[in-house]
Amino acid sequence: MTQPMLKVDLQGDIAVLTMNRPGKRNAMCDQLLAEIDGFFSNPPEAAKVAVLTGTEGHYCSGLDLSEHVARDAEGTMRHSRGWHAVMDRIQYGGLPVVSAMQGAVIGGGLELATATHVRIAEPSAIFQLPEGRRGIYVGGGASVRVGRILGADRMIEMMLTGRKYNAEEGVALGLAHYAVGVGEALPKAMELARKIADNAPLSNYVMIQALSRIEDMDKQGGLFTESLCAALTQTSPDAVEGLAAFLEKRVPSFGQGR
Repeated sequence: MTQPMLKVDLQGDIAVLTMNRPGKRNAMCDQLLAEIDGFFSNPPEAAKVAVLTGTEGHYCSGLDLSEHVARDAEGTMRHSRGWHAVMDRIQYGGLPVVSAMQGAVIGGGLELATATHVRIAEPSAIFQLPEGRRGIYVGGGASVRVGRILGADRMIEMMLTGRKYNAEEGVALGLAHYAVGVGEALPKAMELARKIADNAPLSNYVMIQALSRIEDMDKQGGLFTESLCAALTQTSPDAVEGLAAFLEKRVPSFGQGR
C-alpha cells in the first residue's frame, strides 16, 4: 500500500500531523493537499488542537514543480481556488493549529504555515516566496495571508528578489511567533498545544473565527462583532466555571468537545 503523505498521530486531545514526502522536502502535491484537506474537513472528535510539522528536517518546500500539471487559465484559476478552500478550512475549521517549522518554509509551504494560528521556527527555517524567480505568481493565498503579515511593500520586495528570511527575521516580521533551538520546535509546539487545549473550547473557536474577520471590517462593524463575541462567550457555562476557578484559586475544568 502507498504510504500516507500525512501521518496522523492522535496523542490524547492533540493531533500531531506530519507531512511525509521523504526526499522531496515535503513539497506539496495534489495528494498531500487532499490528505490535509481530509483531516481538517473531518478531524477526530477527541482532537482539540492540531500540531503540523514535516519529516526529514523540513516543513514544506512549496509546490512540487516536478509534478507540475499544465493547465489552461480556467484550470489554473480553479486549482488556485481549491488551495484557497483548503487553507480556509485550516484557518477557520475551528481547530487551533500550531506549526512546528524547520528547514524549507517556502512558497506554498509559507502559504500553508500562515493559515495556521501559532508558528514556531527552528534555526534551520527559511522563509521564501520564489515564485517570481520561476515566472509565476503565488496562488495559495499568500497575497492575503502573507501580505497582511508583511505589508504589501515588503512582500513585493520579497517576491521580486527571491529574498530568504531566517528564523529570527521571521519572528521579527511576524512569519513566526517563536524562535527556538535545534530540535525544539515540536516540543514547544506540544507545550503550547497543551495550553491551548486547556482553554474553553468556545473561546478558542470564537478567537479563530472572529479576529481575522474583524481585521477586514470597518471600526464600528468590528466593535459590534466584538460585543457579539463577548456576549456569546461570557454567558456560556465555561465562563461561569472560569470565574469560579479564578475565585477559588484552582485550575478550571472546561467542557469537553467542540
